[in-house]
Amino acid sequence: MQMDDEIKQVIIIRSDLEMSRGKLVAQGAHASLMSYFEAEKMDKSITKAWLEEGEKKIVLKVSDEEALKKFYEAFKFKKIPAALVTDAGLTEVPPGTKTALGVGPWRSSEINQFTRGMKLL
Repeated sequence: MQMDDEIKQVIIIRSDLEMSRGKLVAQGAHASLMSYFEAEKMDKSITKAWLEEGEKKIVLKVSDEEALKKFYEAFKFKKIPAALVTDAGLTEVPPGTKTALGVGPWRSSEINQFTRGMKLL
């Protein structure tokens, strides 16, 4: 299997919120699970293969909420499963804050159209 043909999940987290490590990990976990369920609705064979292949994940960062929303809209437009995490505001950020975005699991070649050039968190 070529690199661009593999299946992966991408977690995109805002770097401007100054969340604690625990909060950051929790938001990434929300994004991962939520987007997994979106992907499963779209193509169970992709999620099954991802689980069997070791659940590859990449964690990237964006600078603000506007960038996060733009990525979400772009993935939805291209019919790539994605889920936007909106925080309840019980701990570190105000209610309604968009903290993270989960993408896939899906084909790397499709995800990479948007994420190529992004920085790792």
